[in-house]
Amino acid sequence: MESRDGDAVPASVRVAAAWSWRLLLIAAAVAGLVWLLAQLKTIAVPVAVALLVTILLRPMRRMLENVGVPRGAATALSILSFIAFVVGLVVLAGSQIVTGFQDLWDQATQGFQEFLDWLSTGPLGIDSQQLSDYTNQVQDLFASQSSNLISGALGAASTVGHVLVGFIIAIFCTIFFLQDGRSIWAWIVNLLPLPARENVHQAGRRGLVTLSSYVRTQILVALVDGIGIGIGAAFFVPSLALPIGTLVFVGSFIPILGAIVTGAIATAVVLVAQGWVAALIMLGIVLLVQQLESHILLPLLMGHAVSLHPVAVIIVVASGTLVAGLIGALFAVPLAAVLNTVVQYLHGHDKFPELGTEDHVPLLRREALAELPGTLLWSNRGNRDTSEGRDDAGPGPGAAGP
Repeated sequence: MESRDGDAVPASVRVAAAWSWRLLLIAAAVAGLVWLLAQLKTIAVPVAVALLVTILLRPMRRMLENVGVPRGAATALSILSFIAFVVGLVVLAGSQIVTGFQDLWDQATQGFQEFLDWLSTGPLGIDSQQLSDYTNQVQDLFASQSSNLISGALGAASTVGHVLVGFIIAIFCTIFFLQDGRSIWAWIVNLLPLPARENVHQAGRRGLVTLSSYVRTQILVALVDGIGIGIGAAFFVPSLALPIGTLVFVGSFIPILGAIVTGAIATAVVLVAQGWVAALIMLGIVLLVQQLESHILLPLLMGHAVSLHPVAVIIVVASGTLVAGLIGALFAVPLAAVLNTVVQYLHGHDKFPELGTEDHVPLLRREALAELPGTLLWSNRGNRDTSEGRDDAGPGPGAAGP
């Protein structure tokens, strides 16, 4: 009896082939999504920023509502307070940089001249004429690159325009995310096939808890890093302590790599201003603050909510940096944490069973679906009750979810 063609192929090879084409399709879909986001980064990045800012400002908006402020006014006050805080911090740090940068520049110039003198009179014995020739070559190199600097300035002007557009989009989205986030989420979920809506809704609620935990923890960690390293810098460069602390605070939002880079910058500034001994002491302060962050704050605060191993964090940050540069490094970890929570829930592992499943997404279509378990029919009353009584009630048991 003649055997079938499939019998000649081992089962392991058939399974590997089945997995291979599926993995290739998944990789192609992911690559297509990344490409699309890269093309729409002027829109995608502000929307992502708006989501993070919304999570940050939502407790403030609820607090204002609890004392009797209408929702619209509470939303406006929350956003204006956030903008005022950011602008005030930038202005204060900028003024400190203006007042302290000239002294730092003079010290750096003096240190560089002392270094040149050491090269000519020290053990290397480099001729002063050779040093002068090298200096002139460097100056000629900068002069020859003037056209590139001009084109870079024009590119920067274009970037400023994109930043302004992104800022407007972020503010616009933040307003509506704070004001009507529940209805927006319900509309998104109702775009999916009916059998998938409830699972996606419950997974989204848990993803929101993870994202909220990440945002709050990362702000606290960045604040500790900024204050600790800023206080250390105040002993050596008091005029630049605030800018250094602000830089460390902002950089710490990129996990691991941001703290390393900004700590190195702080050490380099002290090296230029005060010399090797002070720089070594500053390096010790930076390492002490970062060890406090890595071994006490992150495990204690992140814990179960985010639950990404440090190796996974490094790989995710590096991958995000390679794919999308600084923006990828900034958003890689929260995206990976949310995906981790959502995928685990869809595969049967609920990281937050205390949330329950009593909160349901309403259906936008009125059909014969009343008997469908785990859903509610959309109605004017139901929509009103949802938006007024349960909208973004915050993470925790009985939370409304996204």
